[in-house]
Amino acid sequence: MTGGAISLDFAPLAFALLLAIAFGVSAGLVAVLRPLLVRYVMAKPNQRSSHRVPTPQGGGIAVIAAVVIAVACAFVIVPDITGAAATLAILIAATLGLAIVGVSDDIRPLGAAPRLVLQALAVGIVIYILPSDFRIVPFLPYWLEVALMLVAGVWLVNLINFMDGIDLMTVSETVPITAGLLIAAAFGALPADGAVVAAALCGAMLGFAPFNKPIAKIFLGDVGSLPIGLLLFWLLLLLAGNGHLAAALLLPLYYVADATITLIRRFIAGEQVTQAHRSHFYQRALDGGLTVPVIITRVIILNVSLIVLAVTTILFPSLETDAIAMAAGCALVGFRLYRFQRSA
Repeated sequence: MTGGAISLDFAPLAFALLLAIAFGVSAGLVAVLRPLLVRYVMAKPNQRSSHRVPTPQGGGIAVIAAVVIAVACAFVIVPDITGAAATLAILIAATLGLAIVGVSDDIRPLGAAPRLVLQALAVGIVIYILPSDFRIVPFLPYWLEVALMLVAGVWLVNLINFMDGIDLMTVSETVPITAGLLIAAAFGALPADGAVVAAALCGAMLGFAPFNKPIAKIFLGDVGSLPIGLLLFWLLLLLAGNGHLAAALLLPLYYVADATITLIRRFIAGEQVTQAHRSHFYQRALDGGLTVPVIITRVIILNVSLIVLAVTTILFPSLETDAIAMAAGCALVGFRLYRFQRSA
């Protein structure tokens, strides 16, 4: 694995400091950048929007900048990651490249094909920097495992973008996932470089949250959602490759289920799947009368439950535990989707 083992005696203070740095930088940059974004990058309401007034997008610039700065600070705060400098440098470069793609798309939408090619390139780079002996499902041919990781990475990058449809939605998903990853790191399930990125992303999203709460003063934009998806993909890969595939599947399960089922339903219905829409389960719940705070609260409660299940699989590793936790996670997510659907 990349990075070194985390010293539990040192980690709590170190990662709390990293989280605080990312929080402060993100919140400060959002405050500074928002007046500029109001002038140049406004998201105007349309029939598929959940907002009613023009709102600036591009807050992801602050989030990704905060992640980069916090990771740079980590080389002083967390000495264990010095051996992972090259890996983190390439990861940050791929993240910034995808952020540039997002900026371009926020200003002038790109076609579906160029987007997918550039996203696949970024995901491919992230897979390339994994250790040479990295395996998640060893019984599969290596080429097939890599191909599956590429598809999964491109899908995760896109579904983070697809699901970012109401105030605080991506905050309510990213913060619990990264918090769960930090808990996993505390039990040795994630290497130090992964814990650093998780702390940085968690803090950056918390710093963005006050500006994105209902009614949002700013949106992430593609410049935020695309690279956030890439970072989460890398982090979940590390967790899965460290022998905790069930935990890596459980943490993002709500987003994956809502986005994937919605895509399949739209495809079966003959709809243009690349076009914006209001078909996600949480959007149907919003249209059915649930308020944004109620929806976000229920998503957070669900994600906390998924964290508990994921951590259980780490603490009590066995096929039986994984199977029970996955079944429970699928049941919880299925129930939440059903309840959102019934609200429509």
